Amino acid sequence: MMELILNIASPPNMSLLAKLLIGFVALEHLYILWFEMFAWTTRGPKIFRSFPKDLFEPTKSMAANQGLYNGFLAAGLIWSLLITDPWWKQHVATFFLACVIVAGIYGALTASKKIFTVQAVPAILALLAVLFL
Repeated sequence: MMELILNIASPPNMSLLAKLLIGFVALEHLYILWFEMFAWTTRGPKIFRSFPKDLFEPTKSMAANQGLYNGFLAAGLIWSLLITDPWWKQHVATFFLACVIVAGIYGALTASKKIFTVQAVPAILALLAVLFL
């Protein structure tokens, strides 16, 4: 616990592994943005087979809205990689990774348990790398 407090008080330069994991999570959310905003009705039925096919068109604008929010998460993560101040870099990355983790947990509880593995686990690994490596 003391290590975490010290790390937050005076963050070292972010490790390459942490940056790579943040980049992966950002790319994943850019993909989700593309999928939900531009491919919901074409690729959606192939990916979400349990969702009735006739609902993809009526839910197109809702999916696009979700995609936009995923884009904001990706933008925040990319921004964290561009920040030069180590303290701000760590804290911005921590905030956006925590948002992804919360979204992944909520998605797992309300939509599909697979969302936890696909969305939350990579963000948890990235957060651990940011805080401890």
